[in-house]
Amino acid sequence: MIGPVVSGQPVLSPIMLIGQAPGDKEGKFGKPFAWTAGKTMFKWFERIGMDEASFRERVYMAAVCRCFPGKNPKGGDRVPSPREIEQCAAWLQAEIDLLKPALIIPVGKLAIQQLLSTDKLSEVIAQSHRATIHGHAVDVIPLPHPSGASTWHRTEPGITLLDSALATIRNHPAWLAVCESRDLA
Repeated sequence: MIGPVVSGQPVLSPIMLIGQAPGDKEGKFGKPFAWTAGKTMFKWFERIGMDEASFRERVYMAAVCRCFPGKNPKGGDRVPSPREIEQCAAWLQAEIDLLKPALIIPVGKLAIQQLLSTDKLSEVIAQSHRATIHGHAVDVIPLPHPSGASTWHRTEPGITLLDSALATIRNHPAWLAVCESRDLA
């Protein structure tokens, strides 16, 4: 893994977003989802009422791994190895233990698989799943990875499932509370 460690702002929030790992640009900017995938993801959240700045102020952002895993020789970013995931797992567990979020939004298959058992995105996207994570009951609403290298969210059934997932997030009590608190600030 290649430093620096990248993490979101310390935000006390009922919502936690979990990504895979920072890309090669995030270290330079010092924040998660700071490049192409982030632009796409924040457009999704803007569709359901929260722009990027508000999202970063109101939602806790974490990752399965905190450092850039390096490039894949075949293109794109390398997926963190099981050992790398295990070495970072205590950080994610501590964050969940501290925040006790009401809603976790895992972004991408690797993040989803840390919380839910699945091999196919189409089996879990667009649904709210009640899960117990580190002894904490939480709703999990997965999203596909917004990577430009992935066509999943730009082709069917991904387009329809993404729209349904965003609607499910928009109607979740934690999302509504975060949106209301933003409006009162």
